Amino acid sequence: MSKSNDKTLRVALAGAGAFGQKHLDGLKLIDGVQVTSVIGRELDKTQEVAAKYGIGHATTKLEETLARDDVDAVILCTPTQMHAAQAIACLNAGKHVQVEIPLCDKLADGKAVVETQKKTGLVAMCGHTRRFNPSHQYVNKKIRAREFNVLQMDVQTYFFRRTNMNALGQPRSWTDHLLWHHAAHTVDLFQYQTGSRVVKANAVQGPIHPNLGIAMDMSIQLKAENGSVCTLSLSFNNDGPLGTFFRYIGDTATYIARYDDLYNGKEEKIDVSKVDVSMNGIELQDREFIAAIREGREPNASVRQVLPCYEVLDQLEKQLT
Repeated sequence: MSKSNDKTLRVALAGAGAFGQKHLDGLKLIDGVQVTSVIGRELDKTQEVAAKYGIGHATTKLEETLARDDVDAVILCTPTQMHAAQAIACLNAGKHVQVEIPLCDKLADGKAVVETQKKTGLVAMCGHTRRFNPSHQYVNKKIRAREFNVLQMDVQTYFFRRTNMNALGQPRSWTDHLLWHHAAHTVDLFQYQTGSRVVKANAVQGPIHPNLGIAMDMSIQLKAENGSVCTLSLSFNNDGPLGTFFRYIGDTATYIARYDDLYNGKEEKIDVSKVDVSMNGIELQDREFIAAIREGREPNASVRQVLPCYEVLDQLEKQLT
């Protein structure tokens, strides 16, 4: 993997919605980075985002951006079913790529991204933000220092979403899939924090929503090779509190992580402000992407590193069908 020694790293963002703008906010804080192109589904809204962030080029076509000389890397915040094919297109165009979670919604597609990364030697990373949240980083540092060992993770991923409409007012079933999107965060984090592959995985799901075509409730059990276990409950039917909450039960402590914040088992807040240069997991994720490009190395949450997560999701999906 060759190093990028140019002073300014030029980045394009595909998917100019709310989450894409979180990346734009994070990139503004990283020295030596310029966003040169933004891609969105609707040109007028994409142009508004470009004007807001001072981006010189706006388009509705990813291929138009990939043909530009002023783009070194691309961040993809597009619909799930586009992720793998677009990541491959970026790599084949000679651009480094960070694709938001999930890498794919079919295992074969994820494997194809990994193979393309090997072939091109470019940086290819997936947005597994939990690896970068200061709360989970704090726990990871304790694990690496052999001061804490995960015995069990108990995780709740809860939302209240009875409808799922796109900008045109049409139902869509690809977004926020409980298994391929939300469970991906926990499955990857469990293997990352235990340093051990999942060897047993079970799943059950509730009824399929008549309009969305997806299960709105799901329960997952995991066991790692080292004996650690994980229980994950997911729901789109929960009317508060909303979000994802992680309880780490270990041999020396209990930790409760709520996004970037961390508490002990007695609900006393732990100061994680010095864990990294920011308290924003998205910004830290983008910093790793940029640093890996500059240093010519594999990033944390590379597509190769996260592929085992999608292997587990594939096993679980086969149980549910």
